[in-house]
Amino acid sequence: MGWTGFAAVFAAFFLTHSIPVRPEIKSRIAGRIGTRGFGLAYSALSTGMLALLIWSAGEAPYVQLWPQMEWHRHAAHLGMLAVCLILALSIGRPNPFSFGGARNACFDASRPGIVGWTRHPVLLALALWAGVHLLPNGDLAHVILFGMLGGFALAGRAVLDRRKRRVLGTSLWVRLDTARKAGPRLHAPHSWSGLFLRLLSGLVAFAALLLAHPHVIGVSAL
Repeated sequence: MGWTGFAAVFAAFFLTHSIPVRPEIKSRIAGRIGTRGFGLAYSALSTGMLALLIWSAGEAPYVQLWPQMEWHRHAAHLGMLAVCLILALSIGRPNPFSFGGARNACFDASRPGIVGWTRHPVLLALALWAGVHLLPNGDLAHVILFGMLGGFALAGRAVLDRRKRRVLGTSLWVRLDTARKAGPRLHAPHSWSGLFLRLLSGLVAFAALLLAHPHVIGVSAL
């Protein structure tokens, strides 16, 4: 594919992630296929473009910046376990500050869960995913890939903060954020069985990623 093809896929990745979420375009698309339809379509598009981007990095010319060491893989495994658990604890739970949440009107600042630690747990997971993949992939193309995606996730926090401030109103956003920070970092869950199922789903997702890695990426994660 070469560097030109890699750059073209990178440009397409950012284009497909920026245009559909612009308010005027998003509302137009959601008006045609519904909010749920937009979410499913955007998730499928994001997954497909990410897979294409990872594939294109593997096809780019190999330029080694540092060699892979055994501890790099162990660190990546631990980091990915943390990523899976963070996502399991954050997706589908109330979070008025970021995306990936549901039933945001039910957010309880006195029991914020993982939102008490960070307003953007999904973005944190994405940044951690990119960071731990940098260690065992010390060639130029993958350093560009994971470095850019990690930076994209970290920069996205400020973008989302501005957007949510505008949507919620600054006074409400500040009040919720102040209450979130004042809430307990560790507290009893609303449902112990629900917590158990979320943690179990995170462990299952981690195991599934290990098993699928050689078939999807072409390289064993072990």
